[in-house]
Amino acid sequence: DPAVDGILVQLPLPGQIDAQAVIQAIDPDKDVDGFHPVNAGRLATGSEGFVPCTPLGCLMLLKSIHPSLSGMDAVVVGRSNIVGKPMAQLLLGESCTVTVAHSRTRNLAEVVGRADIVVAAVGVPGLVKGEWIKPGASVIDVGINRTETGLVGDVEYDAAAERAGAITPVPGGVGPMTIAVLLRNTLVSAGRREGVAIDQTAL
Repeated sequence: DPAVDGILVQLPLPGQIDAQAVIQAIDPDKDVDGFHPVNAGRLATGSEGFVPCTPLGCLMLLKSIHPSLSGMDAVVVGRSNIVGKPMAQLLLGESCTVTVAHSRTRNLAEVVGRADIVVAAVGVPGLVKGEWIKPGASVIDVGINRTETGLVGDVEYDAAAERAGAITPVPGGVGPMTIAVLLRNTLVSAGRREGVAIDQTAL
């Protein structure tokens, strides 16, 4: 349908539906969520395509305080296709030295402790302890976990905030960026389809 510029699949889908089959049915050039395997491949090879909204929003947050990320030591805690893997690819594209860790990483405290940038996206409340954070590090908490005390992230916020140079709250940190990037991607898609050049650096 030429009147449609962007399509997203609201995940998770009910268990009886094959989410990958649904995502793969979308035109990659309308895949504004960036989940289609073609767009994943484009990201991995440094080609132009749609990038998943949450990782791209995280990168925008980081670049708002670090105009150059080149040479920085980054740790991504989490290896999902939606956040962890594309986040690592984006940071590599910015010339960071990137480690992908997860809940089974040995000596996770040591791995996190050497990072200039920590992106936590593993879905375990408070997995990343505040005392692990390198003083002055930038911490992006993608986790959003429902607990008896309310929504919490994957990082012990209060303790981490005492050591971090910058840190995102949960809720209200990464979530609004995800929505903004989804709108950005849709605008970029519309521009491409209409042959209108859009300055993506301004978005």
